[in-house]
Formats: sequence, structure tokens, C-alpha cells
Amino acid sequence: MKQISITDLKINAGLYVNMAQDQDVIITRNGKAVAKLVTIKPNKKASWERVRGLFGGMSLSDEDVVAAREERLR
Repeated sequence: MKQISITDLKINAGLYVNMAQDQDVIITRNGKAVAKLVTIKPNKKASWERVRGLFGGMSLSDEDVVAAREERLR
């Protein structure tokens, strides 16, 4: 994760937008983090883990998800 000042972002915006495709870029003002540039590409594994976390102790194996989907489609 790269940390840059807002002044540096203004001067080299294109560079940091390109960098944000591969890693998060934290933007600071007066030494304090105020924003973060992140890629727009979805991280499917992280998204899936967040969804699984919403269901607490419930079993959400791939087979369970496929079965639930097929049941909904019927």
C-alpha cells in the first residue's frame, strides 16, 4: 500500500491512478489519511468471504450455494 500527499497526487495524478490498479494508494493531508484510491476490479474471493461473514455460523459450502440457487430457480 502506497501513501502519498494530496500535493503529490495533484502533480502526478496519472501515475497514481495507474498504480491504484495494482495496489491501494492512501492520500494524506497534513500527514493524516483522508482518502484511498482503489482498483475498480472486484476481488471475488474477498467479496465471497464478506458474504459468508453475513451468515455467521451457517454452512455455506459451494454445494449448499448451488443447491439454494437451483431451488430458487425452480
